[in-house]
Amino acid sequence: MNWSVSDVLEATGGRLVFGGDAPPITGVSTDSRTTQDGELFVAICGENYDGHKFVQAAFEKRAMGVVVSEEYMALESPDFTVDRCWVVVQDTLKALGDLAAFRRRQCKASVVAITGTNGKTTTKEMTAAVLGQSFLVLKSPGNFNNLIGLPLSLFGLNEDHDWAVLELAMNRPGEIGRLARICKPQVGVITNIGAGHLEGVKDIDGVMKAKGELLEALGEDGTAVLNIDDERICRLAEQFAGRVVSFGIHSAAEVWATPVSQTRSSLSFDLYWYDESVRVHLGMLGSGGIYNALAAAAVGVRLGLSIEEVKKGLEAMVPLPGRMEFLTLSGGVHLINDTYNANPGSMALAIDSFGSLKGQGRGLFVLGDMLELGEHAKSAHRKLGVQVVRAGAARLYATGEYAGTVAEGATGAGMDPGKIFIGTHEEIVEALKGRLSPGDWVLVKGSRRMAMEKVVEGLRVK
Repeated sequence: MNWSVSDVLEATGGRLVFGGDAPPITGVSTDSRTTQDGELFVAICGENYDGHKFVQAAFEKRAMGVVVSEEYMALESPDFTVDRCWVVVQDTLKALGDLAAFRRRQCKASVVAITGTNGKTTTKEMTAAVLGQSFLVLKSPGNFNNLIGLPLSLFGLNEDHDWAVLELAMNRPGEIGRLARICKPQVGVITNIGAGHLEGVKDIDGVMKAKGELLEALGEDGTAVLNIDDERICRLAEQFAGRVVSFGIHSAAEVWATPVSQTRSSLSFDLYWYDESVRVHLGMLGSGGIYNALAAAAVGVRLGLSIEEVKKGLEAMVPLPGRMEFLTLSGGVHLINDTYNANPGSMALAIDSFGSLKGQGRGLFVLGDMLELGEHAKSAHRKLGVQVVRAGAARLYATGEYAGTVAEGATGAGMDPGKIFIGTHEEIVEALKGRLSPGDWVLVKGSRRMAMEKVVEGLRVK
């Protein structure tokens, strides 16, 4: 990456207030702590910080220039730095996306964009592993999937990349459309549509409409890889004018699978592509993993990989921590760490898979709140309590604002109130310490901001 000041102005439509003769820019940063010599620092206003407060810190890290807002310039009297450029824009978050879109246009790589209520990150990792068998692939790190993370991912593109595999998330309408306009994908994947981020989109049909923004961006020249076992995705497919490649757990799909077996360390299934088939062994747990693998496989075969290359890529993917991660604690206690995130759909999948894994073993559920559900929060948590009872829970441990609601659902479904504990992470660890026996199974899950990994680490220490 080697941009001139004029490139930055062209990309952002901003105005230059100082430093037109600054040396070339070698990268883009939004975090002054990690800004590198020669980079452009974009001052983003986030939920918990204002990047404008760290402009000087970025210059101390030898940033080559900054992008700041008109509001900042009106309120502050910056100390202009020699040989450093200052670019002013109306909206620095938009400017970051515009810079990423400019970078996207500079590179020859094509893009696979992946969205869905559940399984985005795992599908992204699998797709990158599959395409990596034949192409040089850039993938977004971690869950860099929002209006900050996706642009930062695109800045990693270079002239040698054939494909970029990117993850698109949303909290409100319009975000996926904006992300898609930035990355301009040739292939779009929708894993599923469920009750997630309802606070911003009101209901599940709002989720469907938001995910459909990806298909709108693809247009008739694009390819949509779609889960046809999902009724709402089928409705979106009917309106899409481009090429559809379908996947699902039945032979009506172009790429489909027959589940075979699940052990404590692996998931196996037969993968079919028309009249070809191959046995795949994934080093991961949870039935949702089959759908993630099918989506990645569909992308692979659509782009010309053989079914054997697809198998090799899928089996090479290293499972991500905190996603149906199997751990054995001292004393012979089995723990499923699924703390990465949670919504009603992923909770249901985790509970179902946990029930299969534990078999006749005693199951203990440690659950945190599912966030961003808006007016649906209480009903969703009450239903969660019912699901836990139906899954044969021996005990329930809950934490968070809706812990009492989960408990209400559980007691209403017949669970003994004496087998329900509500408390903090630390209190739950202490309560569990005296209850666990060899052969017990523990599921720990909750939304990301609930930090349920604290319970996992507490139990490992104990």
